[in-house]
Amino acid sequence: MIRLIPDTNINFIGVRRIAFGMSLLLVVLGIFAFVMISTGKANLGIDFAGGVMLQGHFEQPVAIDNLRATLTDAYADANVTELNDFEYPNAFIIKTKRPESEEESSQRATAIKELLAENYVSNAFVLDSEHVIGPAVGESLRKDATWAIVISLIGIIIYIWIRFDFRSGIAATIATFHDVLAVLGISYILGLEFNLLIVTALLTLAGYSLTDTVVVFDRIRENLNKFRGRGEFVHAVNRSINEVLSRTFNTSISTLVVVGALFIFGGEVLRDFSFAIIMGVIVGTYSSIFVASPIVVEWEARRPRRFK
Repeated sequence: MIRLIPDTNINFIGVRRIAFGMSLLLVVLGIFAFVMISTGKANLGIDFAGGVMLQGHFEQPVAIDNLRATLTDAYADANVTELNDFEYPNAFIIKTKRPESEEESSQRATAIKELLAENYVSNAFVLDSEHVIGPAVGESLRKDATWAIVISLIGIIIYIWIRFDFRSGIAATIATFHDVLAVLGISYILGLEFNLLIVTALLTLAGYSLTDTVVVFDRIRENLNKFRGRGEFVHAVNRSINEVLSRTFNTSISTLVVVGALFIFGGEVLRDFSFAIIMGVIVGTYSSIFVASPIVVEWEARRPRRFK
């Protein structure tokens, strides 16, 4: 394996208090973001808030500022995004949110199409796709997304418990929960739109973080066979983290290169998704080193079980 960093002997466990403090701030921010999302006060996409999304293209070039002005005069909450579509260079996504009912959503979609037809008589807007979601459906999707994350965390506990032990399962779940909340909080602060793609990104980063944590825990289990003294537990954990540090770094860099390309060239539709994945890779790498392993160390220090 190519080593981008040399062998290290860093005392990661020694700075766990500082790491716990930083993580606590991220978790609090994530909980606040979760509350805002649950109450509908965040920047929710039409998947969760309900609304209308029309995707289409004009036959001739249209200035996005003129299109926005046309739509916002009629609908103050209208959002227009220009797409980098090679097949249709004049493509746009038009969104409006928070309708009163399913019927209003359908009426608004029709009204927007009529508005475009009136204002661009000689430059027809060709509709490629149309999504109409009522507020009840949006609320249902929001609840389903929450349950998807919760069930995935329960699955993580069970998997790590079987693979290692219950303590490791709890530590891995706390680290994964920390990653999801951290990315959720950062996304909220940056004003990202929360939709099903962001939920997909959160579940993806949960899996990524778990994989990294499993690698560290597996090396810890191997090294515990070499260090039998109770006072050597911290040394075994530190050595394990240092031994897999190069692998962790290589994996993270490789993933960031791929997702970074998606962020730059993937267009507006995938930009928030890829950005959430980038944050998740960074936070996930951090948590496997500074959250999951130190939690096991703290637990062992308070209730020794691994050594007699």
